[in-house]
Amino acid sequence: MRLTWVQPDDLLRHELVQSAAEGKDVRAVAAAWAAAGGTLEPPSGGISDCAASRELRHLAGSLLDQLATLPVPQTGEPDGLEEIRRLWSEPPDLPVIPPEQDLFDRVHGAWLGRAAGCLLGKPVEKVPRHGIREILQSQQRWPLNGYFTAAGLPMGVAERWPWNRASRPTSLAEVIDGMPEDDDINYTMLALALVGQHGSNFSTDDVARLWLAELPASRVFTAERVAYRNLLEGLEAPETATVCNPYREWIGAQIRTDLYGWVRPGDPRWAAELAWRDARLSHTRNGIYGAMFTAAMGSAAMVATEVSTVIAAGLAVVPPQSRLAGAVRLALEVAEEEPDTERGLDRLYAAYGDLHWVHSVNNAALVAYGLRVGDGDFTRSICVTVTGGWDTDSNGATVGGVAGALTGAGMLPVRWTGPLRNRVASSIRGFDRTGFDDLARRTAAMATNLAGRS
Repeated sequence: MRLTWVQPDDLLRHELVQSAAEGKDVRAVAAAWAAAGGTLEPPSGGISDCAASRELRHLAGSLLDQLATLPVPQTGEPDGLEEIRRLWSEPPDLPVIPPEQDLFDRVHGAWLGRAAGCLLGKPVEKVPRHGIREILQSQQRWPLNGYFTAAGLPMGVAERWPWNRASRPTSLAEVIDGMPEDDDINYTMLALALVGQHGSNFSTDDVARLWLAELPASRVFTAERVAYRNLLEGLEAPETATVCNPYREWIGAQIRTDLYGWVRPGDPRWAAELAWRDARLSHTRNGIYGAMFTAAMGSAAMVATEVSTVIAAGLAVVPPQSRLAGAVRLALEVAEEEPDTERGLDRLYAAYGDLHWVHSVNNAALVAYGLRVGDGDFTRSICVTVTGGWDTDSNGATVGGVAGALTGAGMLPVRWTGPLRNRVASSIRGFDRTGFDDLARRTAAMATNLAGRS
């Protein structure tokens, strides 16, 4: 059995892309790999279709070591918290923390919205944007306005764009019965457990210990799987994020950190610091910034009334010269200038379509675009985001969490929340079949408790 996301020949091909993005001169390494018969195109999934020979795998390991020694030019994209803080811009003015009942409604809306957005995107994860559109148009359901269904889907279209096999039994409209397990929701619950154990004083080592205690190895992917392996080999952060980890700027940390904003309402900088402590276990640079961006938006969404304020709070904690900040600014510019969402998405794809479909930069741009175009409308926000492609369930979850918080649980459309049945499946100990109302009560109580300690 060949484990996904950790094979040397696959790691090398992704590392060539990542190192080049960091400004390293990878030409000699790429030439050595190609001369030995290695393929330069990285696999789109977790593993190559054909296994490399023993000799090529050995060479890949040596070339990975060689790439690790190459210097990284200074780019205005630091990893350290103090360096990042020095680049923060002034956050927008945010209202005071709302009364407890209003906070609960917002937190409840965030949990429900995150689940609904995730569930909407699950069936079409890994289906490209044009495939999602073909599915919906063949059913006369374009533009998207509800959960995906197999009803009326022509066989030819179904064969061309098969549903995500892992989620089809539980994520189509005709069979949804509560929120099925998903890593995007598992990480949110894991963050809740972390803050429950340590408050806001947790360390990166605490995150690592919780992973090893509660996360099955089969439930982590890309950068998290490499970091998990590095932990088992005795490495500590930040080496867990850098050793043989070409996925260090992908989306993994960005999907883990919403809750740090929910428990620090109206305090996006503090939420961003909590996100940094979590993200540095597995990510660097833009991978970390995506996590901080998401946490800061979650914090602002607990108190703000405008989407523009929420996004501004997220952007304020991201180094302004970073690629992720530039992608978010472009997304906001496109949303302002282009009323047609398909043409708007075309512009985002023209700018970032060369990145892997689970990279942090392109997906952060899509999150910002979906939120800005949706402008507080929950349905439009998650539907535009999911039909934008790339990491559909993760982006749907992030956008759903923000839009759900702004809307509040009491005003979310029943067509989205009803099928969730107020329960979520999870392999995280103590969370399986938990109600979203209970998760919201626990989260709101933590937020109130942490505010009292500040």
